[in-house]
Amino acid sequence: MLTAEQLIAAHKANVETLFGLTGKAFEGIEKLVELNLQVAKTALGEATENTKAVLSVKDAQELLALQAGLLQPAAEKAAAYGRYVYDIASATSADISKVAEAQATEAQKKFMALVDTNLKNAPAGTENAVALVKSAVAAANNAYESVHKAAKQAADVAEANFQAMTTTAVKATQAATKTKRAA
Repeated sequence: MLTAEQLIAAHKANVETLFGLTGKAFEGIEKLVELNLQVAKTALGEATENTKAVLSVKDAQELLALQAGLLQPAAEKAAAYGRYVYDIASATSADISKVAEAQATEAQKKFMALVDTNLKNAPAGTENAVALVKSAVAAANNAYESVHKAAKQAADVAEANFQAMTTTAVKATQAATKTKRAA
């Protein structure tokens, strides 16, 4: 049975973990805000330059060439922005996952110690019930590990797909820009 001191210590540890996780989440948000501010500043400067360039165009062919020249860098910048956002989200998620995994492991150890202590003190004749509890706990641990592995594999596949999609989009834009220039 848990004592009052053990409960207080557990709650204190949980509150500290919650504040740590909140801090990690805010770090990720700060990085996104910084990125968005930088993108906004850059976009404003580029919009000014592009407007000046458009206003100095003398004919339609020069305008088409200017548009083609602006398309590729814009697509590459959009892809880079997507990669930065993904990297920030991925890093924040990884930090939070590490803390959550550590907490889950620690909670699992404490729970197993509690189960073992209580099972040792079980009355005579309850061996079958004890074996059933141990089996259920082992099955739950195996299920958790399987789900965790599957989630990690899914995240790895999603990351690979995102990288491939970004690369394909940039290459397609480059090819389209080259085709427009040739025409």
